[in-house]
Amino acid sequence: MQCSSSRRWAVRPLSHPNRVNKILLLLFRPQRLSFSSSSSSSSRTNIILKSQSESETHINTIIMEDEVSKQKQKQATSRSMEFLSSKPYVPPQWASHLNPIPSHIFSLAHLPTPIHKWNLPNLPNNTEVWLKRDDLSGMQLSGNKVRKLEFLMAEAVAQGADCVVTIGGIQSNHCRATAVAAKYLHLDCFLILRTSKVLVDKDPGLTGNLLVERLVGAHVHLISKEEYAKLGSVTLTNLLKEKLLNEGRRPYVIPVGGSNSLGTWGYIEAIREIEQQLQIGTSQIKFDDIVVACGSGGTIAGLSLGSWLSTLKSKVHAFSVCDDPDYFYDFVQGLLDGLEAGVDSHDIVKIQNAKGLGYAINTPEELKFVKEVASATGVVLDPVYSGKAAYGMIKDMTEHPKKWEGRKILFIHTGGLLGLFDKIEEMNSLVGNWSRMDVHEDIPRKDGIGKMF
Repeated sequence: MQCSSSRRWAVRPLSHPNRVNKILLLLFRPQRLSFSSSSSSSSRTNIILKSQSESETHINTIIMEDEVSKQKQKQATSRSMEFLSSKPYVPPQWASHLNPIPSHIFSLAHLPTPIHKWNLPNLPNNTEVWLKRDDLSGMQLSGNKVRKLEFLMAEAVAQGADCVVTIGGIQSNHCRATAVAAKYLHLDCFLILRTSKVLVDKDPGLTGNLLVERLVGAHVHLISKEEYAKLGSVTLTNLLKEKLLNEGRRPYVIPVGGSNSLGTWGYIEAIREIEQQLQIGTSQIKFDDIVVACGSGGTIAGLSLGSWLSTLKSKVHAFSVCDDPDYFYDFVQGLLDGLEAGVDSHDIVKIQNAKGLGYAINTPEELKFVKEVASATGVVLDPVYSGKAAYGMIKDMTEHPKKWEGRKILFIHTGGLLGLFDKIEEMNSLVGNWSRMDVHEDIPRKDGIGKMF
Protein backbone atom coordinates (compact mmCIF):
# COMPACT_ATOMS: atom_id res chain seq x y z
CA MET A 1 0.00 0.00 0.00
CA GLN A 2 1.02 3.66 -0.36
CA CYS A 3 1.33 6.11 2.46
CA SER A 4 -0.51 9.18 1.21
CA SER A 5 0.06 11.24 4.36
CA SER A 6 3.87 11.00 4.39
CA ARG A 7 5.90 13.69 2.64
CA ARG A 8 9.53 14.16 1.79
CA TRP A 9 10.97 17.62 1.20
CA ALA A 10 12.80 17.42 -2.12
CA VAL A 11 15.50 19.65 -3.65
CA ARG A 12 15.22 20.06 -7.40
CA PRO A 13 17.61 22.03 -9.63
CA LEU A 14 16.59 25.53 -10.62
CA SER A 15 17.64 27.39 -13.73
CA HIS A 16 18.41 30.39 -11.51
CA PRO A 17 20.42 29.32 -8.43
CA ASN A 18 18.86 31.75 -5.99
CA ARG A 19 19.31 30.65 -2.39
CA VAL A 20 15.94 31.95 -1.23
CA ASN A 21 14.22 30.01 -3.97
CA LYS A 22 16.14 26.90 -2.96
CA ILE A 23 14.91 27.15 0.62
CA LEU A 24 11.32 27.78 -0.47
CA LEU A 25 11.54 24.77 -2.73
CA LEU A 26 12.73 22.65 0.16
CA LEU A 27 9.79 23.77 2.25
CA PHE A 28 6.96 23.69 -0.27
CA ARG A 29 7.70 21.01 -2.86
CA PRO A 30 6.44 17.71 -1.39
CA GLN A 31 7.18 14.41 -3.06
CA ARG A 32 5.13 11.26 -2.45
CA LEU A 33 6.94 8.30 -0.88
CA SER A 34 5.97 4.74 -1.69
CA PHE A 35 6.03 1.90 0.83
CA SER A 36 5.48 -1.78 0.33
CA SER A 37 2.68 -3.48 2.22
CA SER A 38 5.27 -5.20 4.39
CA SER A 39 6.77 -1.93 5.60
CA SER A 40 6.39 -1.48 9.32
CA SER A 41 5.08 1.67 10.92
CA SER A 42 8.45 2.10 12.66
CA SER A 43 10.45 1.94 9.41
CA ARG A 44 8.09 4.43 7.76
CA THR A 45 8.51 6.83 10.67
CA ASN A 46 12.31 6.48 10.48
CA ILE A 47 12.28 7.28 6.76
CA ILE A 48 10.11 10.34 7.35
CA LEU A 49 12.39 11.57 10.16
CA LYS A 50 15.45 10.95 8.01
CA SER A 51 13.87 12.95 5.19
CA GLN A 52 13.16 15.82 7.55
CA SER A 53 16.71 15.67 8.88
CA GLU A 54 18.15 15.74 5.36
CA SER A 55 15.94 18.72 4.57
CA GLU A 56 17.24 20.60 7.61
CA THR A 57 20.80 19.76 6.61
CA HIS A 58 20.21 21.11 3.11
CA ILE A 59 18.70 24.31 4.48
CA ASN A 60 21.58 24.79 6.95
CA THR A 61 24.10 24.29 4.14
CA ILE A 62 22.36 26.90 1.98
CA ILE A 63 22.26 29.35 4.89
CA MET A 64 25.97 28.75 5.60
CA GLU A 65 26.83 29.33 1.92
CA ASP A 66 24.86 32.56 2.04
CA GLU A 67 26.71 33.68 5.17
CA VAL A 68 30.08 32.89 3.54
CA SER A 69 29.05 34.87 0.46
CA LYS A 70 28.01 37.82 2.62
CA GLN A 71 31.29 37.61 4.53
CA LYS A 72 33.28 37.68 1.29
CA GLN A 73 31.31 40.68 0.03
CA LYS A 74 31.77 42.44 3.36
CA GLN A 75 35.51 41.80 3.33
CA ALA A 76 35.81 43.04 -0.25
CA THR A 77 33.80 46.18 0.54
CA SER A 78 35.77 46.80 3.72
CA ARG A 79 39.06 46.40 1.88
CA SER A 80 38.01 48.78 -0.91
CA MET A 81 36.93 51.43 1.61
CA GLU A 82 40.29 51.09 3.41
CA PHE A 83 42.33 51.72 0.24
CA LEU A 84 45.35 53.95 0.93
CA SER A 85 44.78 53.80 4.69
CA SER A 86 47.11 52.51 7.38
CA LYS A 87 46.01 50.14 10.11
CA PRO A 88 47.65 48.11 12.91
CA TYR A 89 48.93 44.78 11.64
CA VAL A 90 47.91 41.46 13.19
CA PRO A 91 49.86 38.49 11.80
CA PRO A 92 48.42 35.03 11.11
CA GLN A 93 48.37 32.93 14.29
CA TRP A 94 50.90 30.52 12.78
CA ALA A 95 53.34 33.39 12.16
CA SER A 96 52.90 35.18 15.50
CA HIS A 97 56.20 33.83 16.85
CA LEU A 98 58.25 35.57 14.15
CA ASN A 99 60.22 38.64 15.19
CA PRO A 100 60.00 41.51 14.51
CA ILE A 101 56.32 41.74 13.60
CA PRO A 102 55.36 44.86 11.59
CA SER A 103 53.36 47.40 13.54
CA HIS A 104 51.26 48.69 10.62
CA ILE A 105 50.23 47.91 7.05
CA PHE A 106 49.06 50.24 4.27
CA SER A 107 46.24 49.08 2.02
CA LEU A 108 47.69 49.53 -1.47
CA ALA A 109 46.74 46.38 -3.40
CA HIS A 110 43.38 45.18 -4.68
CA LEU A 111 43.08 41.96 -2.73
CA PRO A 112 42.38 39.10 -2.70
CA THR A 113 43.64 38.39 -6.21
CA PRO A 114 41.76 35.65 -8.06
CA ILE A 115 42.73 31.98 -8.33
CA HIS A 116 41.53 30.02 -11.35
CA LYS A 117 42.40 26.91 -13.30
CA TRP A 118 45.00 27.46 -16.01
CA ASN A 119 44.44 25.15 -18.96
CA LEU A 120 48.00 24.91 -20.20
CA PRO A 121 48.45 22.40 -23.02
CA ASN A 122 50.64 19.28 -22.88
CA LEU A 123 50.73 18.82 -19.11
CA PRO A 124 51.74 15.45 -17.58
CA ASN A 125 48.95 12.95 -16.86
CA ASN A 126 46.38 14.15 -14.30
CA THR A 127 48.39 17.29 -13.57
CA GLU A 128 46.45 20.48 -12.83
CA VAL A 129 47.87 23.98 -12.89
CA TRP A 130 46.01 26.82 -11.18
CA LEU A 131 46.89 30.48 -11.41
CA LYS A 132 47.11 33.06 -8.62
CA ARG A 133 46.61 36.37 -10.42
CA ASP A 134 48.87 38.79 -8.62
CA ASP A 135 49.16 40.56 -11.97
CA LEU A 136 45.65 41.81 -11.11
CA SER A 137 46.63 43.44 -7.80
CA GLY A 138 46.04 46.85 -9.35
CA MET A 139 46.89 48.74 -12.54
CA GLN A 140 49.83 51.05 -11.92
CA LEU A 141 50.59 48.93 -8.84
CA SER A 142 50.10 45.54 -10.49
CA GLY A 143 52.35 42.62 -9.60
CA ASN A 144 53.97 41.11 -6.56
CA LYS A 145 55.86 44.20 -5.45
CA VAL A 146 52.80 45.96 -4.06
CA ARG A 147 52.38 43.31 -1.36
CA LYS A 148 55.84 44.16 -0.02
CA LEU A 149 55.22 47.88 -0.39
CA GLU A 150 52.18 47.65 1.90
CA PHE A 151 54.60 47.04 4.77
CA LEU A 152 57.56 49.09 3.56
CA MET A 153 55.52 52.22 2.91
CA ALA A 154 53.85 51.90 6.31
CA GLU A 155 57.27 52.01 7.94
CA ALA A 156 58.38 54.92 5.74
CA VAL A 157 55.37 57.00 6.79
CA ALA A 158 55.76 55.96 10.44
CA GLN A 159 59.37 57.19 10.38
CA GLY A 160 58.31 60.56 9.01
CA ALA A 161 59.90 60.18 5.59
CA ASP A 162 59.14 62.77 2.93
CA CYS A 163 60.62 60.72 0.08
CA VAL A 164 61.69 57.20 -0.81
CA VAL A 165 64.76 55.91 -2.63
CA THR A 166 64.97 52.61 -4.45
CA ILE A 167 66.91 50.93 -7.24
CA GLY A 168 66.49 48.44 -10.08
CA GLY A 169 66.79 47.73 -13.78
CA ILE A 170 65.69 50.16 -16.47
CA GLN A 171 62.33 48.32 -16.73
CA SER A 172 62.00 47.54 -13.02
CA ASN A 173 58.43 46.69 -12.04
CA HIS A 174 59.38 47.35 -8.43
CA CYS A 175 60.58 50.87 -9.20
CA ARG A 176 57.38 51.64 -11.11
CA ALA A 177 55.20 50.33 -8.28
CA THR A 178 57.25 52.26 -5.70
CA ALA A 179 56.93 55.49 -7.68
CA VAL A 180 53.14 55.15 -7.84
CA ALA A 181 52.74 54.12 -4.19
CA ALA A 182 54.93 57.01 -3.07
CA LYS A 183 52.84 59.55 -4.96
CA TYR A 184 49.62 58.04 -3.54
CA LEU A 185 51.05 58.72 -0.08
CA HIS A 186 52.32 62.24 -0.93
CA LEU A 187 55.97 61.21 -0.95
CA ASP A 188 58.59 62.05 -3.57
CA CYS A 189 60.33 59.13 -5.23
CA PHE A 190 63.96 58.89 -6.33
CA LEU A 191 64.87 55.98 -8.60
CA ILE A 192 68.30 54.67 -9.54
CA LEU A 193 67.88 52.73 -12.78
CA ARG A 194 70.51 50.44 -14.27
CA THR A 195 71.10 50.71 -18.04
CA SER A 196 73.79 50.09 -20.64
CA LYS A 197 76.86 52.33 -20.80
CA VAL A 198 75.92 53.54 -24.29
CA LEU A 199 72.55 54.79 -23.02
CA VAL A 200 73.47 56.11 -19.57
CA ASP A 201 73.90 59.70 -20.82
CA LYS A 202 70.75 59.69 -22.96
CA ASP A 203 67.09 60.33 -22.17
CA PRO A 204 65.74 56.91 -21.09
CA GLY A 205 62.52 57.35 -23.06
CA LEU A 206 58.94 56.46 -22.21
CA THR A 207 58.75 52.73 -22.89
CA GLY A 208 56.88 50.42 -20.51
CA ASN A 209 57.48 51.09 -16.81
CA LEU A 210 59.44 54.26 -17.58
CA LEU A 211 56.32 55.95 -18.91
CA VAL A 212 54.43 55.40 -15.64
CA GLU A 213 57.41 56.39 -13.48
CA ARG A 214 57.93 59.65 -15.33
CA LEU A 215 54.21 60.45 -15.52
CA VAL A 216 53.94 60.33 -11.71
CA GLY A 217 56.99 62.56 -11.34
CA ALA A 218 59.68 60.15 -10.15
CA HIS A 219 63.23 61.52 -10.17
CA VAL A 220 65.21 59.14 -12.41
CA HIS A 221 68.96 58.70 -11.93
CA LEU A 222 70.74 56.46 -14.45
CA ILE A 223 73.74 54.26 -13.66
CA SER A 224 75.60 52.01 -16.07
CA LYS A 225 75.57 48.26 -15.55
CA GLU A 226 79.35 48.38 -15.25
CA GLU A 227 79.29 50.96 -12.44
CA TYR A 228 76.46 49.10 -10.74
CA ALA A 229 78.49 45.88 -10.78
CA LYS A 230 81.46 47.60 -9.11
CA LEU A 231 79.51 49.58 -6.51
CA GLY A 232 76.39 47.52 -5.71
CA SER A 233 72.88 48.61 -4.85
CA VAL A 234 73.50 49.31 -1.16
CA THR A 235 76.33 51.77 -1.83
CA LEU A 236 74.41 53.52 -4.59
CA THR A 237 71.22 54.00 -2.56
CA ASN A 238 73.24 55.17 0.45
CA LEU A 239 75.03 57.75 -1.71
CA LEU A 240 71.71 59.15 -2.90
CA LYS A 241 70.31 59.00 0.63
CA GLU A 242 73.25 61.07 1.97
CA LYS A 243 72.80 63.61 -0.81
CA LEU A 244 69.12 64.00 0.06
CA LEU A 245 69.85 64.27 3.79
CA ASN A 246 72.32 67.08 3.06
CA GLU A 247 69.53 68.85 1.17
CA GLY A 248 67.28 68.67 4.22
CA ARG A 249 65.12 65.79 2.99
CA ARG A 250 63.98 62.77 5.02
CA PRO A 251 64.56 59.77 2.74
CA TYR A 252 63.53 56.16 3.36
CA VAL A 253 65.54 53.57 1.42
CA ILE A 254 63.82 50.52 -0.07
CA PRO A 255 66.15 47.73 -1.26
CA VAL A 256 66.12 46.04 -4.67
CA GLY A 257 62.71 44.47 -5.26
CA GLY A 258 61.54 45.53 -1.78
CA SER A 259 63.25 42.35 -0.61
CA ASN A 260 64.21 42.61 3.04
CA SER A 261 62.79 40.91 6.11
CA LEU A 262 60.03 43.51 6.43
CA GLY A 263 59.02 43.12 2.78
CA THR A 264 58.92 39.34 3.26
CA TRP A 265 55.70 39.81 5.27
CA GLY A 266 53.93 40.68 2.02
CA TYR A 267 53.99 37.06 0.89
CA ILE A 268 53.51 35.63 4.35
CA GLU A 269 50.23 37.53 4.14
CA ALA A 270 49.64 36.15 0.63
CA ILE A 271 49.76 32.61 2.07
CA ARG A 272 47.08 33.58 4.62
CA GLU A 273 45.03 34.93 1.70
CA ILE A 274 45.40 31.66 -0.25
CA GLU A 275 44.43 29.69 2.87
CA GLN A 276 41.26 31.74 3.25
CA GLN A 277 40.39 31.42 -0.44
CA LEU A 278 40.66 27.64 -0.23
CA GLN A 279 38.59 27.50 2.95
CA ILE A 280 35.65 29.46 1.54
CA GLY A 281 35.92 28.17 -2.02
CA THR A 282 33.84 25.40 -3.53
CA SER A 283 36.59 23.47 -5.30
CA GLN A 284 37.85 21.55 -2.24
CA ILE A 285 41.34 21.65 -3.73
CA LYS A 286 44.68 21.20 -1.98
CA PHE A 287 47.80 22.42 -3.75
CA ASP A 288 50.78 20.08 -3.74
CA ASP A 289 53.13 22.69 -5.19
CA ILE A 290 53.54 26.44 -5.56
CA VAL A 291 55.61 27.70 -8.51
CA VAL A 292 56.90 31.27 -8.81
CA ALA A 293 59.62 33.35 -10.42
CA CYS A 294 62.51 34.56 -8.27
CA GLY A 295 64.18 37.88 -9.04
CA SER A 296 65.17 39.45 -5.73
CA GLY A 297 64.27 36.78 -3.17
CA GLY A 298 61.63 38.40 -0.97
CA THR A 299 58.62 36.80 -2.63
CA ILE A 300 59.98 33.26 -2.36
CA ALA A 301 61.08 33.86 1.23
CA GLY A 302 57.54 34.84 2.24
CA LEU A 303 55.82 32.13 0.21
CA SER A 304 58.06 29.31 1.37
CA LEU A 305 58.05 30.35 5.03
CA GLY A 306 54.29 30.94 5.02
CA SER A 307 53.55 27.62 3.32
CA TRP A 308 55.83 25.79 5.76
CA LEU A 309 54.26 27.41 8.85
CA SER A 310 50.62 27.39 7.75
CA THR A 311 48.19 24.58 6.99
CA LEU A 312 49.00 24.89 3.29
CA LYS A 313 52.19 22.80 3.39
CA SER A 314 52.69 23.14 -0.38
CA LYS A 315 56.17 22.53 -1.80
CA VAL A 316 57.53 25.82 -3.17
CA HIS A 317 59.48 25.79 -6.46
CA ALA A 318 61.27 29.00 -7.41
CA PHE A 319 62.73 29.63 -10.87
CA SER A 320 65.52 32.21 -10.61
CA VAL A 321 65.69 34.71 -13.47
CA CYS A 322 68.96 36.44 -12.60
CA ASP A 323 71.42 35.10 -10.01
CA ASP A 324 72.16 31.41 -9.45
CA PRO A 325 70.26 29.22 -6.96
CA ASP A 326 73.14 29.16 -4.44
CA TYR A 327 73.02 32.95 -4.19
CA PHE A 328 69.27 32.90 -3.54
CA TYR A 329 69.45 30.11 -0.95
CA ASP A 330 71.92 32.30 0.99
CA PHE A 331 69.94 35.51 0.46
CA VAL A 332 66.64 33.92 1.50
CA GLN A 333 68.37 32.47 4.56
CA GLY A 334 69.31 35.99 5.57
CA LEU A 335 65.70 37.12 5.30
CA LEU A 336 64.51 34.13 7.33
CA ASP A 337 67.14 34.76 10.01
CA GLY A 338 66.02 38.39 10.10
CA LEU A 339 62.61 37.10 11.21
CA GLU A 340 64.07 34.56 13.66
CA ALA A 341 62.24 31.86 11.70
CA GLY A 342 64.59 29.07 12.80
CA VAL A 343 64.43 27.20 9.49
CA ASP A 344 66.92 26.36 6.72
CA SER A 345 66.04 27.81 3.30
CA HIS A 346 67.06 24.53 1.63
CA ASP A 347 64.30 22.76 3.58
CA ILE A 348 61.41 24.95 2.49
CA VAL A 349 62.08 25.95 -1.12
CA LYS A 350 63.52 24.32 -4.25
CA ILE A 351 65.31 26.89 -6.43
CA GLN A 352 66.06 26.14 -10.08
CA ASN A 353 67.95 28.20 -12.63
CA ALA A 354 65.79 29.76 -15.34
CA LYS A 355 67.78 32.90 -16.22
CA GLY A 356 68.69 31.64 -19.69
CA LEU A 357 70.81 34.27 -21.46
CA GLY A 358 70.62 36.60 -18.47
CA TYR A 359 68.33 38.96 -16.59
CA ALA A 360 65.72 40.55 -18.88
CA ILE A 361 67.32 38.91 -21.93
CA ASN A 362 65.19 36.38 -23.78
CA THR A 363 65.79 33.57 -26.21
CA PRO A 364 63.46 33.30 -29.22
CA GLU A 365 62.08 30.11 -27.66
CA GLU A 366 61.09 31.93 -24.45
CA LEU A 367 59.29 34.70 -26.34
CA LYS A 368 57.57 32.15 -28.57
CA PHE A 369 56.40 30.37 -25.40
CA VAL A 370 54.92 33.62 -24.04
CA LYS A 371 53.05 34.11 -27.32
CA GLU A 372 51.79 30.50 -27.39
CA VAL A 373 50.53 30.64 -23.81
CA ALA A 374 48.67 33.87 -24.54
CA SER A 375 47.11 32.38 -27.67
CA ALA A 376 46.13 29.13 -25.92
CA THR A 377 44.89 30.46 -22.58
CA GLY A 378 44.41 34.24 -22.80
CA VAL A 379 46.94 34.75 -20.00
CA VAL A 380 49.70 37.20 -20.89
CA LEU A 381 52.99 36.51 -19.12
CA ASP A 382 55.77 39.04 -18.79
CA PRO A 383 59.06 38.01 -20.47
CA VAL A 384 61.35 38.77 -17.51
CA TYR A 385 59.78 36.94 -14.55
CA SER A 386 56.65 34.79 -14.88
CA GLY A 387 57.35 34.06 -18.55
CA LYS A 388 60.72 32.53 -17.72
CA ALA A 389 59.35 30.74 -14.65
CA ALA A 390 56.48 29.17 -16.60
CA TYR A 391 58.86 28.24 -19.41
CA GLY A 392 61.17 26.59 -16.86
CA MET A 393 58.24 24.77 -15.23
CA ILE A 394 56.94 23.36 -18.53
CA LYS A 395 60.45 22.39 -19.59
CA ASP A 396 60.94 20.52 -16.31
CA MET A 397 57.56 18.81 -16.74
CA THR A 398 58.57 17.70 -20.24
CA GLU A 399 61.92 16.35 -19.08
CA HIS A 400 60.62 14.79 -15.81
CA PRO A 401 56.88 14.08 -16.30
CA LYS A 402 56.72 11.47 -13.50
CA LYS A 403 57.83 14.12 -11.00
CA TRP A 404 54.71 16.19 -11.74
CA GLU A 405 52.09 13.56 -12.63
CA GLY A 406 48.86 13.83 -10.66
CA ARG A 407 49.94 16.96 -8.79
CA LYS A 408 47.94 20.14 -8.27
CA ILE A 409 50.10 23.21 -8.79
CA LEU A 410 49.49 26.86 -7.96
CA PHE A 411 51.49 29.19 -10.22
CA ILE A 412 51.91 32.74 -8.92
CA HIS A 413 51.65 35.28 -11.75
CA THR A 414 53.78 38.14 -10.42
CA GLY A 415 52.77 40.68 -13.06
CA GLY A 416 55.18 42.79 -15.12
CA LEU A 417 53.02 43.21 -18.22
CA LEU A 418 54.57 46.62 -18.97
CA GLY A 419 57.89 44.84 -19.52
CA LEU A 420 56.50 43.41 -22.74
CA PHE A 421 56.60 46.86 -24.31
CA ASP A 422 60.39 46.72 -24.17
CA LYS A 423 60.25 43.56 -26.33
CA ILE A 424 58.17 44.91 -29.21
CA GLU A 425 60.83 44.47 -31.88
CA GLU A 426 61.64 40.93 -30.75
CA MET A 427 57.95 39.96 -30.55
CA ASN A 428 56.92 41.53 -33.85
CA SER A 429 57.67 38.48 -35.99
CA LEU A 430 55.67 36.22 -33.62
CA VAL A 431 52.30 37.94 -33.75
CA GLY A 432 51.20 38.58 -37.35
CA ASN A 433 47.45 37.84 -37.62
CA TRP A 434 46.50 40.96 -39.52
CA SER A 435 45.30 41.88 -42.97
CA ARG A 436 43.29 44.59 -44.66
CA MET A 437 39.57 43.78 -44.65
CA ASP A 438 38.26 43.10 -48.14
CA VAL A 439 34.88 44.71 -48.85
CA HIS A 440 33.54 43.92 -52.32
CA GLU A 441 32.76 46.93 -54.50
CA ASP A 442 29.16 45.71 -54.90
CA ILE A 443 28.41 46.43 -51.22
CA PRO A 444 26.33 49.69 -51.09
CA ARG A 445 28.15 52.71 -49.67
CA LYS A 446 26.84 56.02 -48.33
CA ASP A 447 28.88 58.93 -47.01
CA GLY A 448 28.41 59.68 -43.32
CA ILE A 449 26.69 56.42 -42.42
CA GLY A 450 29.63 55.22 -40.33
CA LYS A 451 29.97 57.18 -37.11
CA MET A 452 33.57 57.54 -35.85
CA PHE A 453 33.04 56.98 -32.14
